[in-house]
Amino acid sequence: MKVKSTLVAMGLVAAIAITGCTSGNSSSTSESGAALTIAKPDGAIATESNNPWIGESSGMKLGYLNAILEPLGIVNLVSPSDEVRPWLASEITWTDDYRAVTLVARDGVTWNDGEDFTAEDIEFTFTMFTTKPELDTAALGITDVTRDGDSVTVTFAGSMFSKQDKVLHKQILPKHIWESVEDPATFANPNPVGTGPYVLSQFDTQSVELTARDDYWGGKLAVPTLYYVSYNDNTALTTALANGDADWAQAFIPNVKSAYLDKDPENNVYWAAAGLAIDTMFVNTQTKPFNDVAFRKAMNLVIDRTQYADIAREGSVPVVSSVTGLPTPVGDPFISAEYKGETYKVDADAAKSLLKDAGYTWAGKSLVDPSGAPVTFALSVPQGWNDYVTGISLIADAAKSLGVEATVDTPDSDTWWEAKGTGDFQAILHWTDTGATPYDLYSNMMDGRWLKPLGESADFNFGRFDSPKATAALNEYTNAADDATRGAALETVQKIFVDEVPAMPVGTRPFIGAFNTRSYVGWPGEDNPYAPADPTQPTAVLILTELEAAN
Repeated sequence: MKVKSTLVAMGLVAAIAITGCTSGNSSSTSESGAALTIAKPDGAIATESNNPWIGESSGMKLGYLNAILEPLGIVNLVSPSDEVRPWLASEITWTDDYRAVTLVARDGVTWNDGEDFTAEDIEFTFTMFTTKPELDTAALGITDVTRDGDSVTVTFAGSMFSKQDKVLHKQILPKHIWESVEDPATFANPNPVGTGPYVLSQFDTQSVELTARDDYWGGKLAVPTLYYVSYNDNTALTTALANGDADWAQAFIPNVKSAYLDKDPENNVYWAAAGLAIDTMFVNTQTKPFNDVAFRKAMNLVIDRTQYADIAREGSVPVVSSVTGLPTPVGDPFISAEYKGETYKVDADAAKSLLKDAGYTWAGKSLVDPSGAPVTFALSVPQGWNDYVTGISLIADAAKSLGVEATVDTPDSDTWWEAKGTGDFQAILHWTDTGATPYDLYSNMMDGRWLKPLGESADFNFGRFDSPKATAALNEYTNAADDATRGAALETVQKIFVDEVPAMPVGTRPFIGAFNTRSYVGWPGEDNPYAPADPTQPTAVLILTELEAAN
């Protein structure tokens, strides 16, 4: 999600100083193969936390927990119609109404501390979501978990038709470790036990080292060692990728051909459409100026989505054009009849007319709200997320057409992440979850299940949009037993979205991956789109098991 800028100073936080922590084309080799360095441009590595339920934990932000913990099955979010690949569950059987799923625990799997993996671990993990509902961030609504031998049946209050990936991508925890944890929502999990192919062997603020298991149930691994590092910004990360200091990254590379691909024929990118997901400007609907729907509508009218796609994303993604916010063409079948063919258009005159009708005036060229105060706001994204920095700069320029002074704020990643969750912002760029239906996209922006008071950390709906009607329609959509009911609920959701502007879509969101094939082949790509090439996804474990030595 990061791109170019000269606004952010180039620098390396995780200058790989640990002995042996170098890239796959270097001397960091063993009898079994080269190490693989996996990087992000998020600044200094945070204090160690290996909790899979905390989005800002080091294990989740850098993605290394995806090599330690494993899901039940793998849904290909690049191509959601593909058959589900069983993983920790050797068999996955849904009921016809998708209100229950039976999972058979894979035989022969062990945790990395030597204990056997069993159906009790699956039962424990899903039961935990019922006893600790704050962990159920996907709002699965589990009503019952039962075990019969090696089979576990999980029953839900509603249909999981639109949430199959959210169920199956849940990473399973070891009961024998977590059953004694007093508060799983805050547990740092310093010695993570998982069924995955790698174990955590070293953590410090420069690099996180993982070592391949020699007893992994999935067989022998090609890559013996993984290093997870973090650079100050996308410019530094691009340089590292280009010269081989980093091998794999979730990175949007500016001028990708000249800056990266032309540097070495082994350098590759795979930017796949992320299903129904978008980049969005979340606005704080609880505070000025975005607590006024008239101002939200006006700002929505001056954001130039084509400019965002061309400049911030350098033409690599389609423009978000539908007023429903759904990306095209993948979202076209879900657009309700009322909004078919209705597209975003930049119209400053219409925006000013709307503001005038709502009681706004101008002092010279400066917009003044109905209370007599000048209208200003700040847009915030982390330093180093250069595509987002470019994006908010474009939006700030657009706000000037209304007479609004919008400033650009680029704090460090940890500061921004905390402010985002607690609502201590006026406007930010962020992304929505992806899925095979529009549910996650709209839920992330509008759903009351995410709603938290200002000051308490929210997992989504960062703008605190409070609409019981939208929440009810979203619940009806995801729990519907037939297409007609589902379609009617979606019409309601889209009308609220268009009329009340809870957030402002700015661009299509891709799955982003950059990697080289100097030491390893078997990566996903256009010719073999078996998974997103994103190391922060729970499906990254599949890629790690598919890699093979290049020679």
